Amino acid sequence: MTCDRRAVIIGAGITGTLTARAMSRAGWSVVLVEAAHVGAGSSSRTAAGIRQQWSTPEAVQGMRFSTRFYEQFKERTGATELPIRQNGYLFLAENERAWQAAQRRVQMQQEAGLTEVLALPTPALVERFPWIATDAVLGGTFCPSDGFLYPSLVYQESLRDAREHGARLIQGAPVEGCDVSGDRIVQVHTPKGSFGADVFLDCTNAWSRKLSRTLGAEELPVDALKRYLWFLGRDGALTGEQLSAMPLVITPPGVYCRPENLDTLLMGHAHPARHEEGFSYEDQDVIEPSFAHTGGLESAPFHAWEQLATYLPSVAEFSGIRYTTSGYYGTTPDHNPFFGYDRQRLNLVRLIGFSGHGAMFGPFSAQVGLQLCEAGHDLDAVEVEGESISLHRFKVGRAYDHHEAMVI
Repeated sequence: MTCDRRAVIIGAGITGTLTARAMSRAGWSVVLVEAAHVGAGSSSRTAAGIRQQWSTPEAVQGMRFSTRFYEQFKERTGATELPIRQNGYLFLAENERAWQAAQRRVQMQQEAGLTEVLALPTPALVERFPWIATDAVLGGTFCPSDGFLYPSLVYQESLRDAREHGARLIQGAPVEGCDVSGDRIVQVHTPKGSFGADVFLDCTNAWSRKLSRTLGAEELPVDALKRYLWFLGRDGALTGEQLSAMPLVITPPGVYCRPENLDTLLMGHAHPARHEEGFSYEDQDVIEPSFAHTGGLESAPFHAWEQLATYLPSVAEFSGIRYTTSGYYGTTPDHNPFFGYDRQRLNLVRLIGFSGHGAMFGPFSAQVGLQLCEAGHDLDAVEVEGESISLHRFKVGRAYDHHEAMVI
């Protein structure tokens, strides 16, 4: 049977594969085109945290759905493994101003339905997490259902499910041009062929500016910022079991960490960075010397390690930084993503600008993409499993008057 609703999704990372799954299951004829290979971009280079602790109520609601989706991943997709590990997320506050703001956020998050989030003053915090420095913080906020993901499981199993429902994947197919009729795209051209559709979806995130120029679409302010992850070898008093049970911890200076396995701690830091133009897939893995673990004691990872040890003293005993990885964040001015139709190419849906949070947004992004395509126009809100979630903070063309505060 031929489907009369056709979509081309550009970008086969977590956002693209989950959107392909949602749309193919809803009866759309889906072609997923990817410039390199599945997961070749930021999806395979992420710290992959998933949290429901946000300063934007709409993001709290959307991430509650994403968390449920990942908890039920096997039932929803037919996968044999869960891609989520729910160790929790812990934000630390070191002064009165930050602690008061954290408590206000927890109240908002609870009102948005996240009833399990807790604001823990130092005595309760240290009782639960004895490896925290008692003199370094006033408290912290903790949500036990937060955690981190296994990205390859997400995009590979979502893709399998999408293909079982009729979606086609075309790899090695960068979009090189398009045909238009008026303000609408008719088909896109790639080295693997041309693909026509009723609606096209941009899931390229950090690559979106380049795609915009190719399609004649609006060049939205999504900056590609290089980010690094470092991996520390466990040593000293902290046991493998203690490390493995550790939540994803965000310290006041912005250094964060989570367990990678029994003997390795993943660490990152949102350092100042500039937008990069014209980067390639290979550039994702280029490590600047000042950010390499081989760069000496004055390099960025050693400064981050020193800061982390201020709040987690046992980390100071670790054996060293074993290796470095890197990739790009697609970052917006207010750190909220863009969900909506392009204002120059009227049948192009933009699902981009996740500011390092595309993996956790993925299931919610897919639902938004599906409902935008079904409606054929922008929406004020989406209905997700009985809950109405406003898209006001995520609209294309919004004023950047509400900056997401909880960004790492």
